[in-house]
Amino acid sequence: MTDSSYIENKLKEQQVSAGLIRDALNWGRKETDPVLIDRIPKPAGVFYGKEIWEMCIAAILEGENILLSGPKASGKNVLADDLCALFGRPQWNASFHVNTDSSTLIGTDTFIDNEVKLRRGSVYECAVHGGFGVFDEINMAKNDALVVLHSALDYRKIIDVPGYEKISLDPLTRFIGTMNYDYAGTRELNEALVSRFMVVDIPPIGTDILMKILHDDFPDAKDKALEQFAGLFLDLQEKAEHSEISTKSVDLRGILAALRTIRRGLSPQAAVKIGVSGKTFDQYEKEIVEDVIRLRIPEDWTREEIFE
Repeated sequence: MTDSSYIENKLKEQQVSAGLIRDALNWGRKETDPVLIDRIPKPAGVFYGKEIWEMCIAAILEGENILLSGPKASGKNVLADDLCALFGRPQWNASFHVNTDSSTLIGTDTFIDNEVKLRRGSVYECAVHGGFGVFDEINMAKNDALVVLHSALDYRKIIDVPGYEKISLDPLTRFIGTMNYDYAGTRELNEALVSRFMVVDIPPIGTDILMKILHDDFPDAKDKALEQFAGLFLDLQEKAEHSEISTKSVDLRGILAALRTIRRGLSPQAAVKIGVSGKTFDQYEKEIVEDVIRLRIPEDWTREEIFE
């Protein structure tokens, strides 16, 4: 089964519009350069949310760029990867941090064969190959990077590279931004940048969706055990919402990693220690997190209490 077929089946299970699924699968199909095939993500999971899927697919089909906004562990990056897989487009990823500037995105001069040439950045490559560019934590972008974003997302679909030719965006090029408004170091997006996106709000993950994710990843686990791990995540999420703890330990990746190490043979208590409570370094906060863990994961549990 191809990655797009896997996503297609999962969307049908969620009763996403059959017309939108069909149009996404047929949209802009063209042979991808074999060198770029490995840039098409292979989904490790699937995003759950019928309405959000339909909003994203419709926006992309109509030539729009989308901004996924939501709290930590709500599935923004999973959804971005799944969209690339569904549409069958190569992905270029740009993670915004203090060192991400215009040269990171567009490219920088380098010396090749006794000539000064442009070593292409992620946005340049994405633009000319008709890929999907994923901008992680876009609300951490500094001003130098914002100039490139404004140009890449503009309706004219042209990026002017000083000293080089203009880049015309391939008609299949789309950009997907993600942002978590709770992270330290983030800031408000300016109006000009927001206006270049269709904004999709991703809600916090709930019990039903969390259980589906856990069942997908661990079909050999016992329901009652998975309910406790889901409850652990939701308890920590609630405490973070009430500002009792930070969001550091509210980490779904950590929960999944803990379960994988338990299946490998590590004790449940050790697994949640390295996957959950170890994510916070404040001793007072760590004690709160460990109290929540003890209520959900008994200290005498072994692998056999969790897996068949």
